[in-house]
Amino acid sequence: MDMTVFIVEDDVAIFDSLKERLGQWSFNVVGPADFHDVMQTFVGAQPQLVILDIQLPAYDGFHWCREIRAVSNVPILFLSSRDHPMDMVMAMNMGADDYIQKPFHTDVLLAKVQAILRRTYAYGEEAPDILEWNGAVIDMKKGVIRLEGNEVELTKNEFFILAVLAQSNNEIVSRDDLIRKLWDDERFVNDNTLTVNITRLRQKLGEIGLDEAIVTKKGLGYMAITL
Repeated sequence: MDMTVFIVEDDVAIFDSLKERLGQWSFNVVGPADFHDVMQTFVGAQPQLVILDIQLPAYDGFHWCREIRAVSNVPILFLSSRDHPMDMVMAMNMGADDYIQKPFHTDVLLAKVQAILRRTYAYGEEAPDILEWNGAVIDMKKGVIRLEGNEVELTKNEFFILAVLAQSNNEIVSRDDLIRKLWDDERFVNDNTLTVNITRLRQKLGEIGLDEAIVTKKGLGYMAITL
């Protein structure tokens, strides 16, 4: 499968560096023709991944994340020179799949890109289509969980975490194991990213009455339990 990466980055040096590095791995890299109308290029490119800077001309990355999420569940990886924790929390709450702070090493970004693409486009090939858990149905193909006529849509990270925990029902899964399964190598992961995803997953499960089905085992990890 040919992979297109849409990079929304106004720093020409960073864009060219990423395009060259990703090109070495046969990724097709596309950038916006106009920072005032990023969506036009996005729709035309139909990318498998978006790399999105926060500080941009005209509108910031949060604006374009909202616009993209309104029409697509494509994975989004944020880049930012801002180091305030709320920026990361806001990005993850808007549906981002990961967040990298500048300056960064291109090999770290490449590892994250490859991990996101593997879990987004290859995970479903090895997993069952439907998983029953606590009376709910986890639809592996559509990335949703349904219970008694109510349906909640999950991001790729939330869905993957739930699938791992549900398949290990009533057994503890350590934070390190979850990080390795999600991002392949914990050296490239900010631990807060996992915490934000777990919190957001619990909030969405609460919409169908299952927020207490994910239990934190202090110092050990997380466990999906049968209610």
